[in-house]
Amino acid sequence: MKIGELARLTGVSARSLRYYEQQGLLHSTRSIGGQRHYTAAEVARVEMIRRLFDAGLSSKVIARLLPCVDTDDSEVVEDAFTTMVGERDRLTADIDRLVEARSALDELIEINTRYRHQAGAA
Repeated sequence: MKIGELARLTGVSARSLRYYEQQGLLHSTRSIGGQRHYTAAEVARVEMIRRLFDAGLSSKVIARLLPCVDTDDSEVVEDAFTTMVGERDRLTADIDRLVEARSALDELIEINTRYRHQAGAA
């Protein structure tokens, strides 16, 4: 199938598909005229890539995880698991930092609110 059909079937833009290919996440063959051609299996692969991006992973991390999709090698599967747990821990730490930042901002907003009320009363 051509890139437009893969885009239609997956809901992913042709531009994103070209990016996935550039990053080594997706593979195609080329026609004599240079058009990309994909197999039906690439539909599931693109859906997996999309889910991994939706989970907050970078293309570099996704490239480390995708070999797990293509093999039953227990070492590869274990590495993918370890990578995903590490990424979850990274996200958790980011969330904790954001919660702290929001709390600090809430305090500043409260101080500013009191100041505005006092300034308005004067």
